[in-house]
Amino acid sequence: MGRATTTLVGRVLRTLHLTRLGWRWLAGPVTMGVRVVVPDAEGRVLLVRHSYVGGWHLPGGGVGRAESLKAAALRELSEECGVHAAEARLLGIYLRVRLGGRHTDHVAVFVAEAWSGTPRGDGREILETRFFPADALPEDATTATRRRIAEWRGSPVDETW
Repeated sequence: MGRATTTLVGRVLRTLHLTRLGWRWLAGPVTMGVRVVVPDAEGRVLLVRHSYVGGWHLPGGGVGRAESLKAAALRELSEECGVHAAEARLLGIYLRVRLGGRHTDHVAVFVAEAWSGTPRGDGREILETRFFPADALPEDATTATRRRIAEWRGSPVDETW
């Protein structure tokens, strides 16, 4: 996919993302999301860079209707990164408050230690996937990403995103 196409797709996804946030601000629904900590054999963790929001994040996304949290986490991991895991353990469930308190959601974070595949972005939603040392995350890794990785490494759990 050419750079111009990738940029256009990123703009469209960002517009859709902002539209969704606007609707959530007006409607104020409570939603559910998932993220996954994926360590490699060297103890590094997999992070993704989206086309529509800045920074490095744990892979993940939304939970579909009639879908369990774990099933959503494993599906999102496969869709976003091409990584397949048959099992994941729950690290924690976190409260996330946004848009001045008009929108709240909960995010369940899982750990998938046994997985297969070669991590790769889809070129549309996920621009890049990369493993980073857990103690040397990129400067623009999000605060929530840093907290979840620290908790995975043994820090006390903070129930807020």
